[in-house]
Amino acid sequence: MVRFQDPSTEDDVLEWDSLAEILFPDYAVEEWTSTSFEELFAAEDWGNITEDRLLRKKVLKPGNPQVPGPSWGQEVTVRMQGVLEDRTVVEKDCNLVFVIGERDVIQALEECVMSMQKGEIALLLADSQYAYELLGREPDIPAWAPLLYQLQLLDVREKPDPLTLPIADRIRIGNQKRERGNFHYQREEYGLAAKAYCVALEVLTTRGPDGSDVGTRAEEEEVREYRVKCLNNLATARLKLEQFDEALHASRDVLALDPNNVKALFRTGKLLSDKGEYKEAMEVLKKALKLEPTTKAIHAELSKLVQRQSGSSDAQTWRAKPAAMLGDDVTPFLIPAKKKTSGISWKFILGALLVALGSLVTSLILTARN
Repeated sequence: MVRFQDPSTEDDVLEWDSLAEILFPDYAVEEWTSTSFEELFAAEDWGNITEDRLLRKKVLKPGNPQVPGPSWGQEVTVRMQGVLEDRTVVEKDCNLVFVIGERDVIQALEECVMSMQKGEIALLLADSQYAYELLGREPDIPAWAPLLYQLQLLDVREKPDPLTLPIADRIRIGNQKRERGNFHYQREEYGLAAKAYCVALEVLTTRGPDGSDVGTRAEEEEVREYRVKCLNNLATARLKLEQFDEALHASRDVLALDPNNVKALFRTGKLLSDKGEYKEAMEVLKKALKLEPTTKAIHAELSKLVQRQSGSSDAQTWRAKPAAMLGDDVTPFLIPAKKKTSGISWKFILGALLVALGSLVTSLILTARN
């Protein structure tokens, strides 16, 4: 889980983490300490957050009914602890901050906090469908593992406008979002990964509310580097989703920030080639090859591009040449494919001679008989 802790409360977090395993010792009820998950899923005194009864909650301490509960898109702060059925602690955070709907955390926590009031303490039982599903989470959460949480809603507020935050905070939050995107990508959750990268890009900017740059030169350079990483990752996720136009757009955005980014050049050239824009694709791939002349993938894509341009399977092929010979003109590197030599086979000639000889012999025999 990506944890969005406020650095100003770090001392408080360390103090909490040094306490016993139970965050809420006054609410160490039997359900938390020993009851089987099967019994909890069937318990009558638990409420259902979802209709499928796979996400359930039991209130231990009511919150403030005068304060509106959190809703989609708001930022919340919670104190929580999660355990497996054998009560092994696998998650613990005394100051977890996340935005509902941005999937900074598992779906179970997002769904639960929207049913809570500020100050409320509750037990949350989540089937794996609302937690870490088939893959689990290495190394501590097995596949298909349900989880039990102690959870308290500490605060609710509107999501801050990124343009009003200090640049250092934007970089911190943007990188946390990017890391969350990487987490989803590794799990092959490409839609969630793309969403996380897009949120990160919204935060990673040095623009102020009036549109002017408010960062120092060093901050602008740091933000640019992180934007390049985010955009490259976003393009890769878009490709996995077969959103090719969006992938091309993200790759072009990378090149606007870093014209010599080989990954973006290669991806852009490949996508342009697939779209039939061969001239621009050739220019982009040539540039990528000049930057990394030994990369086999670029050579392979150029070979494919040349075949597409010719529109024939019997086309010119791209062959790698030493880097010292590389120039602007690709023609010297295009070597015609070998063609089969034409001509009459010697076997055909021999067969024809035998047929002719046989005809001659037959004719002589018939003549002698007559």
